Formats: sequence, C-alpha cells, structure tokens
Amino acid sequence: MKHTSQKSLSRRAMLTGSGAAAVGALATPAVAQNAGQTLRMVTSWPPSLGGLASGAQRVADSITQATEGRLTVELYSAGTLVPPLGVHDAVSAGEAEMYHSAEYYWQGKHRGFNFFTTVPFGLTSSEHAGWIRYGGGQELWDELNADYNVKAFAAGSTGVQMGGWFDKEITSMADFEGLTMRMPGLGGQVLAEVGANPVVLPGGGIVDALFDKSIDATEWVGPYNDLQFGFQKLLAKYMYPGFHEPCTMASVGVNLDLWNSLSAQDKALIEMATGAEMSLMTSDYSGNNGLSLTQLVNEFGVKPTRLPDDVWDALAETSQQVVAGVAEDDEIARRIYESFEDYRQMCMLAGPVTQSEYLAHRNAGDIFTFI
Repeated sequence: MKHTSQKSLSRRAMLTGSGAAAVGALATPAVAQNAGQTLRMVTSWPPSLGGLASGAQRVADSITQATEGRLTVELYSAGTLVPPLGVHDAVSAGEAEMYHSAEYYWQGKHRGFNFFTTVPFGLTSSEHAGWIRYGGGQELWDELNADYNVKAFAAGSTGVQMGGWFDKEITSMADFEGLTMRMPGLGGQVLAEVGANPVVLPGGGIVDALFDKSIDATEWVGPYNDLQFGFQKLLAKYMYPGFHEPCTMASVGVNLDLWNSLSAQDKALIEMATGAEMSLMTSDYSGNNGLSLTQLVNEFGVKPTRLPDDVWDALAETSQQVVAGVAEDDEIARRIYESFEDYRQMCMLAGPVTQSEYLAHRNAGDIFTFI
C-alpha cells in the first residue's frame, strides 16, 4: 500500500524554474516527535521517470513502511514545491525535510560535491559504492554537508552513461568548438575547456530546450531514460561511451537538525532503505538500459556511434586536469580529491586483470549483431 503522494509540473514550468517562490512559503519542519511525522521529500526528477523518480518513490515507501508510519514520507516531483535544482537549499534551510537528487547539481556551493555523484573518468558504480562505504567517502561527505545542515546518503546508481545526442557525429575535438550542450558537473567544465558551451538543465527542461534551439546537444543518462524522453526523435547521432559520468550516484538528503532528533531505530531504518536502493536502482538501470537500447535500434533505427580513440584520449587528458584542479579549491576539497583518487588508483590495479579483461573477451564481436 502506498503512503505517498506525487505531484507533477509541466516541462515548461520546470524549464523556467516556476515554483521558486513557493520555497519561501513552506513551513519549517517540526522537531521529531517519534510518531506521526510527515516528511516532504522534494526531488529533481519529472514524475514517472523510470529509474530516478521510481527510485525516489521506493525510498519514500520503504521508510514509511519500515517505520510503521512514524515517518510518513510524501514525494514531490521537480518543481511542485521546490525548483528541481533547489532541493539542497530547501532541505538545508528546513523548508523541506528530505530530497532525492544528485549532489553535483550544487557544485556552485562547493566543487567537492561532484565526487558524491560522479566525476569524468572516475569510479564505476560498484567502485563508487565501495569508496562511499569502505573508503572514507561517507565521512568526507558528512563533513562537507555539515556546513549546509544536511545529512546525505547514496541511493542508487545509473551506471556508465552514454556520451549524448548530437545533430552530427563527433569525429574530432574540433566538433566541440561552439557546441552548446546540456551537461552538468565537472563534465560540463571539461566541455568548456575544449571550446563548448555547457548548460546545466534539470531533466524536465531538456526537451523544451532542444525544441527552442537553446541547446544543440544533450546528455542525460542512457537508453532507459533517453527513450522515455524521446531524444531519438529530436537528434540524429547517439554517441558512446560517456566520458563524463561513469557511475552517477543518486542521493537522499535529510535536514541535519531533523536527522539528529530521530531515534537510533529510525536512523537505522532510513540507512537501510537508502542502502537497499543502491542495489535496486542499479539493477533497474542495468536491465532496462539493455531493453531500451534494443528498442531504439530495432524500432527507431538508432545506430549508436563510438567516440573516436583520439577524441577519447583528448577528453581524458582534459578531464584529469579539471578533476585534479578541484584539490586546489580548499582543504576539504583536497582531502576529498586525494581520498577518491587513491581509491580509483587501487581499483585500476585490479580492474585490468578481472572485470576489464573479462568484458573485453565477452564483447569481442560486433555488439550490435545480436540486436
């Protein structure tokens, strides 16, 4: 039985940021009373979006059910209470109790937040989960977020993303010159370094931006969500792989004052719900990306095109410089970068003799011959 409600907003309203005024009008959360609390979870996702929005709903339902209604989590889609990229601000200020989003959307506050979503040429989903749980990542995340009155948790991953949708195939680095492309996070900063114009848009604003020609190209997630948005009807070339987001971890944030007021039992149940969603969302994307890619190829004639090796190598070089540059921002940025990079180097030692070698041999043939 569902205990949550989900509100919706038009794509145009999300694109223009409608609902911003509503943030200030929201009441601050009540101090936890151990029973009967309603927690508003604001999200960055349009309603009915597979993977991300459904993952947020699963977390909301799980917390409600596990606490037997002591905490009833009500879900609000992007823009209904808070602008899609304003959820961290709202939870920080106590204008909503929880959010479901991706931390790199608030890199304007601190670039260290990128490492708790994804960074170019960074960790894969399983590696990232390892760093968060066993490599010191959660402790650094808590320290960074304490300045914003938020306690955040990992809550699923989309896996390695596609490179994006374009009007024409990317054949050389020159093709990025002057290209206006939707890409958030440090990936967007890499694009800027190679001559493109990165634009940060919430998911609900991408289609409108393509229609009104304010962007030329976009990345979003992968076949599962790309098919839902209908990008194959708007742009001709689908490039892979994505250099910019090798894991893309979703997050659940809780107002820190509220979190500190909760019982140990309810804290544990929230951690269990978000921990379970790490597996559920990752599995959701793993299966549905394959099904959706098959549909894109068979029904719409999409032929994914691989980024040339020289383009990949040039993006890797620029990415290394951009990601390492975060360490120069301040002391905690340096510690986050060094911890993340140490873990990445450790994973790179094992990867070539296990997973990479296996996948290379398993996929030795033309990957599209079986579709």
